[in-house]
Amino acid sequence: GPHETYQDRNSGARIGRYGGTVDEQFVEYSRPQENGNKTDVRWVLLSNDDRVGLLAVGHPLLEVSAWNFRLEDLEGVRHHYMMTPRPYVTLNLDLKQMGVGGDNSWGSRPHAKYLLPPQEYEYAFTLAPHSGSASDAMSVAREIRLRERY
Repeated sequence: GPHETYQDRNSGARIGRYGGTVDEQFVEYSRPQENGNKTDVRWVLLSNDDRVGLLAVGHPLLEVSAWNFRLEDLEGVRHHYMMTPRPYVTLNLDLKQMGVGGDNSWGSRPHAKYLLPPQEYEYAFTLAPHSGSASDAMSVAREIRLRERY
């Protein structure tokens, strides 16, 4: 959906094609931390005003977030105003992230099925340069997914 989702917080988000700026994806929690994750992503396109960019296609699905910061920028600062946006985008392409928990308070742990036990994981994605519209990107992503036959 159009808002952030995590594996234990995605039932309220509809599957669809959504757009927005990287700035619009950033969530200002009370303290800086990872945020803006999207689950069950088939493809994502990051592009500039000239519609030139990067297309990432999951095999089969990804979790994705994009920030104008590095992960290190989120650590060790107490407030968002202390962070300076970078002149580039950090794109996070993950297999999964652990659930966020918080069923009855924000201190409660995620349920066992939303944890990621320590083990070896594998996932795949295709990165491709792209110029054109999001509709064009959707067609290209569909072709890539059919060709890869994950």
